[in-house]
Amino acid sequence: MNKLIPALFMTGAILVLIGATLFITKWAPAPYIYTIGAGFVALAQINTPYKGSNKITKRLRIQQIFGALLLVVTGLFMFTTHGNEWIACLCISAVLELYTSFRIPQEEEKEKHQQEQ
Repeated sequence: MNKLIPALFMTGAILVLIGATLFITKWAPAPYIYTIGAGFVALAQINTPYKGSNKITKRLRIQQIFGALLLVVTGLFMFTTHGNEWIACLCISAVLELYTSFRIPQEEEKEKHQQEQ
């Protein structure tokens, strides 16, 4: 299970990138590729639990999971809307994922230093 989650995340991230890129070219299977990849990313994020007690890190993990779920919602927008609404949802998701990817390691480092003292 320890090796499955990173592989699931990596595969999902590649499929999301390919699906989003190909959707711009109006290729019909692109939303399916994107949505499968987004599902993989969301599953990997949800199945990576935080076992600590730091409230800030817990909040950041919730934001990270919300960002991953917004990736799936973006896939739904690709199917249901005919405009560029999916791009707005993808941007919000990307900002949440990027923010949490920097902040969670910072908080874990702070927590590690506090435990050493």
